[in-house]
Amino acid sequence: MVPNPLRSLSLAVGLLSAVACARSTSNSSGDGASPRGDMSTRAPSPDPRVGLRAGKMDAQEAIWNLRVVSKTPPAPQFVDVTNSDLAFTGNYAIQGNYNGWQVWDISNPRQPSLKTAYVCPASQSDVSVYQNLLFVSGENLAARLDCGEQGVQDTVSTDRLRGIRIFDITDIANPKNVGNVQTCRGSHTHTVLVDPKDKENVYVYISGSSQVRPVGELADCISAPQDPNSALFRIEVIKVPLANPERAAIVSSPRIFQGLVRPPEHGEAPEDIAAAEKEVAEAKAAGRFTATVQGKEQVVPDEFSGPMLDSLVQARGGTGAPTAADSATLRQTLPSIVEAMEKAHQAQMPDSNAGPTQCHDITIYPAMGLAGGACGGYGLLLDIRNPTQPTRIGAVSDSNFSYWHSATFNNDATKILFSDEWGGGGQPKCRATDKPEWGANAIFTLQNRKEMKFQSYYKMPAAQTQEENCVAHNGSLIPIPGRDVMVQAWYQGGISVFDWTDARNPREIAFFDRGPVDSTRMGNGGSWSVYWYNGVMVSSEISRGLDIFELVPSGFISQNEIDAAKSVKLDYLNTQGQPKFVWPKSYSLARAYVDQLERSKALDAGRITEIRATLARAEKGSAAETRDALTELVARLEGDVSGAEDSAKVRMLAGVVRNLGEETKFASRR
Repeated sequence: MVPNPLRSLSLAVGLLSAVACARSTSNSSGDGASPRGDMSTRAPSPDPRVGLRAGKMDAQEAIWNLRVVSKTPPAPQFVDVTNSDLAFTGNYAIQGNYNGWQVWDISNPRQPSLKTAYVCPASQSDVSVYQNLLFVSGENLAARLDCGEQGVQDTVSTDRLRGIRIFDITDIANPKNVGNVQTCRGSHTHTVLVDPKDKENVYVYISGSSQVRPVGELADCISAPQDPNSALFRIEVIKVPLANPERAAIVSSPRIFQGLVRPPEHGEAPEDIAAAEKEVAEAKAAGRFTATVQGKEQVVPDEFSGPMLDSLVQARGGTGAPTAADSATLRQTLPSIVEAMEKAHQAQMPDSNAGPTQCHDITIYPAMGLAGGACGGYGLLLDIRNPTQPTRIGAVSDSNFSYWHSATFNNDATKILFSDEWGGGGQPKCRATDKPEWGANAIFTLQNRKEMKFQSYYKMPAAQTQEENCVAHNGSLIPIPGRDVMVQAWYQGGISVFDWTDARNPREIAFFDRGPVDSTRMGNGGSWSVYWYNGVMVSSEISRGLDIFELVPSGFISQNEIDAAKSVKLDYLNTQGQPKFVWPKSYSLARAYVDQLERSKALDAGRITEIRATLARAEKGSAAETRDALTELVARLEGDVSGAEDSAKVRMLAGVVRNLGEETKFASRR
């Protein structure tokens, strides 16, 4: 999520949390039944997501080809505070929050239980995990090294934490802070790289998007864009010794933006311009403060003006609430205050033709030696085979994109998808009047490990209201063999599951959505991220807590494909450290490929029936019968390859059947 420009110039203030019980609830289909989805391949019409009733915990819901497994509200310490990203280890889901982080035991996904609620204010508190270590991002100017809730008021302070916190979670109920690494621009997000060649260390790539810290707070933080040692135009690489995480330190600052120029841009939508003007007019009528920031008049957030009014009261030796005279004084001095802030901010900005100075997020794919950097105005392709020296091998820009936010590779790294967080995550970009290319995903094919060729856009297709922040955000692949299927969060647009196997024609195949948090104004809610982990999809709902979903069989996905996906088991998951899916040998995997061949009509119906019958006979027969049936089937499939519409898929099926047969031979010899 990208901050409002005025908010980014000010000190953040503490967020208040209310008290509520951390209980989970299952939907009515969570009783062990096996619901089925829509067995047609037509999207619902009219779309049930349009016009849903608003409400925080009781909003109307729409669902298609998914099952709600559970909905769990936040722990008391985190109510009404923004939930952020997710990481997973063992049976635990770790959920970041601007007030710290929560650990949920999801061993029974129908009833998640709270294991830890660790209060440690910062933003965004993005989380990653490896073995016994938890990494948490901190960027907020008020974040403290001691995790105190009182914040940091001084402009320069040794109490401030802006970078990465490292916790030992050997006892996950009692985490211990074992290290902190300070960085010049904080850590908006981070990525943990496990190098297949290095068993002693992990590496953390830091994406920090805030202003450069004063030298008095952290040495060697140079803000001048022209200085060759500037903290701009670079990322940080932290090396973390697994045996001694307290020795974690920055080991390199790769300048992966070298030579990039300002990318093409698009302007604001007319609806956004009109909405901003209306908001300013209403604020003025209500006596609130406005200021001109970066050439645009906007409403001054209350968390910015409130402390300044309190300071005026203290300066005149007063007590109680600010007076009309205090408000008049602030209104008179506010332009000069904002101007000074803007000058300080502009001093750190490069010339008008410069490219990005930082990535928002980096997704690495260690098995392939590649990374996708979503870097403001560009999508970058990086070579990470040397973990401390990632190098840029490709770059793309697009005038339809506003803010390149995150990246996802398909499993064989022949495609890469970038998302556009136009509006910073706080604006409605899924209205009926918004272009489908804006705030969407862009899908590229990868050629020769360096050439990214654009294929198409994908955007969640249901129109949302003016009161719902909605734009492409965080998601992950679902391990359906032989296909590229992804689940993705769209803030108050809900979650969308889509198939991008055909890169030119991505298609939505499942969804879940709630009505707005508030029907009268923009509320803080929606899915920040949703990831597949060991058979379920877990969503971090910004205000409502933790949601868990399952796929159900539909016209787009068979039960065999779901079973094959569930056979992929991960010990841990950081989605920004993308794993390569490997499917264990199973009859479900073979049947999943058969279902796909039937769906695409790559083999005729009679041949499909024969293959299914042979698999059934092999699975239930004696060792000898199984061996003979599978040997016969491999031979026939190899004969089918040349005449099949999808010869590659027939080869994949033949390979699975061959593996099953070899496993049977091995078992019979034991």
